[in-house]
Amino acid sequence: MNHLPSREEAWNLLCHYIQSESLRRHVISVEGVMRHFARKFEENENEWGILGLLHDLDFEQYPDQHCVKVRDLLQENGFDEEFIHAVVSHGFGLCSDIEPKTNAEKVLYTIDELTGLIYAASIMRPSRSVLDLETKSVKKKFKSPAFAANVNRELIQDGADRLGIPLDEVIEETILGMREIADQIGLAGDTQE
Repeated sequence: MNHLPSREEAWNLLCHYIQSESLRRHVISVEGVMRHFARKFEENENEWGILGLLHDLDFEQYPDQHCVKVRDLLQENGFDEEFIHAVVSHGFGLCSDIEPKTNAEKVLYTIDELTGLIYAASIMRPSRSVLDLETKSVKKKFKSPAFAANVNRELIQDGADRLGIPLDEVIEETILGMREIADQIGLAGDTQE
């Protein structure tokens, strides 16, 4: 990628377009998990993190044009086509016909919804924390369509299949990524490490 801003520049850009605390918390969750997976795949952690941080840049102001308007916003801010493609691909099958191809794109596509399910599972715990959340608890919630009903489970499974990683492992790695930033996303709860 030609032009990649610093984390601070990306955050300032995000704050210009996103005011919602819950949406900011979501993109920070996705950023943290993307950084975790980048290390696992031995890829550029900063690049993957910025991708996670900015993936919903258009969502608050242009919800009906999600994954469409973001192209303009990113182009105006000097992002190259490779980065824009990666952002737009996370909406594949929902609001985009750009298929995720790279590892970064596949991970983003998979964990975008999954972080929401894990967040919901975490705040239902007595500890209100991701630090003591186990994969089997999330898997149980995953199989219960009434829990966090707006989370697209088919998309998560499709993403795991695209990555060639078992769903349980994707869930486990996503939990680990969210644990690393638990304090930033309000999921440190009452537990002590």
